[in-house]
Amino acid sequence: MVMTQSLCIALAEQNPDAQIDILAPAWSIPIIERMPQVRRGVELPTGHGELGWGKRRAVGYSLRNAGYTQAIVLPRSAKAALVPWFAKIPVRTGYRGELRFGLINDVRALDKAILTQTVQRFVALGLPGDAKRPPEIEYPRLRVDSENQTRVLHKFGLSGKDRLIALMPGAEYGPAKRWPTNHFAMLAKRLGEQGARVLVFGSGKERALGDEIKRCAPETTLNLCGETELVDVVDLLSVCEAAVSNDSGLMHVAAAVNTRLVAIYGSSTPAYTPPLTDNVTILKRDVACSPCFERECPLGHTLCLLQITVNDVLKALN
Repeated sequence: MVMTQSLCIALAEQNPDAQIDILAPAWSIPIIERMPQVRRGVELPTGHGELGWGKRRAVGYSLRNAGYTQAIVLPRSAKAALVPWFAKIPVRTGYRGELRFGLINDVRALDKAILTQTVQRFVALGLPGDAKRPPEIEYPRLRVDSENQTRVLHKFGLSGKDRLIALMPGAEYGPAKRWPTNHFAMLAKRLGEQGARVLVFGSGKERALGDEIKRCAPETTLNLCGETELVDVVDLLSVCEAAVSNDSGLMHVAAAVNTRLVAIYGSSTPAYTPPLTDNVTILKRDVACSPCFERECPLGHTLCLLQITVNDVLKALN
């Protein structure tokens, strides 16, 4: 979702008077509201992978009188193109995809050899069809709410004067993208010994990961997995000295508030989904089988992650 902001920046630069809305699931609306170029988020009430024909039709009908002149459809699925079609938006731009002739009427060819990164593919859809490739990318930046920041710091007994280090041990895609939890735990212990307060961020699904990390450094680690809203994480990350993250959504959030970032890659590659910031050190081991892009290591060893040591991360932080 954060990478989508680069597309919004490109659209706003082309037409400063443009009114940009984003159709997105409910969980992402608070993040969308932190994007300066976006007027509002429009909720799409369907679950992941759900066709939801009736729901998409209802949303499309509700947008018919909103005055939209163009819809940019980022996914290549047919169902993703339904709402703009139901809304009768005159220009519906997207890449050639599955069985959606007519749903998309400004069809673009995707040259993966030129547009090698996800964010490049997003931004290219917002430019004229004859624009140069690959496009220049503006880094996304999320607004920080200072009042909410003060509130959540107080809620968790933190101070802006603390040396705060964020750890993001999760990656919903699968374990092949997750640096071992015991490595994160030892890192938290070492950071605590150096005088840092360690904040572990993630969803409720990652609560157990946070508990395992906290057991290794109980006095200096705070497990916030499932304890915060996504916008709270935005505001807390902005006061952290640094963040250590797998290739995940929270990695991109940390980049978007310009927090010093150490990004760990396993089965994926920064050549495809890099953190959009210059304030980053990327740790990746190019073993013979990587990148495999698998959810679980097909060989069962995850050497691409195991070969990244705690000392490697500490060196990158320092």
